[in-house]
Amino acid sequence: MAANAWTIYDEFKATLGLKALNLNTDTIKMALFKSTSNCASASLATAQYATLTNETTNANGYTTGGVTLSGVSYSQSAGTATFTVGTGSWTASGGTIVARYCVLYDDTATNKDLICFTTLDNTPADITVLNGQTLNVTINASGVFTLA
Repeated sequence: MAANAWTIYDEFKATLGLKALNLNTDTIKMALFKSTSNCASASLATAQYATLTNETTNANGYTTGGVTLSGVSYSQSAGTATFTVGTGSWTASGGTIVARYCVLYDDTATNKDLICFTTLDNTPADITVLNGQTLNVTINASGVFTLA
């Protein structure tokens, strides 16, 4: 299975320019959403975690709100800024975890501003993590996104 590239939310582009988020020090979370979610629209009227629908069920190893990511970094080198985060990971326990989308958001921001989303399987299809299996969402070595 291969995920699609990350899609940046339109509102995040404006928020970044207004210094409303600090991608070096804020808590960045990764959450999973079902195929029926509204998260897969870059032009949401309000790009905040609370406006998203149909998050993956709070059960079987998944907790509402997702996981806090380590390795959060926003750095610049030779005129290119890069945003990167560590791997998001869930192990199914007691049942399955089903998701189609993955969302990154800033949990420190007052409104829990959305950053970007991806489809976990570019078919697209739901991902089903069976009891005892682990889903790792590993970020490309080039980062989530770059600005050049």
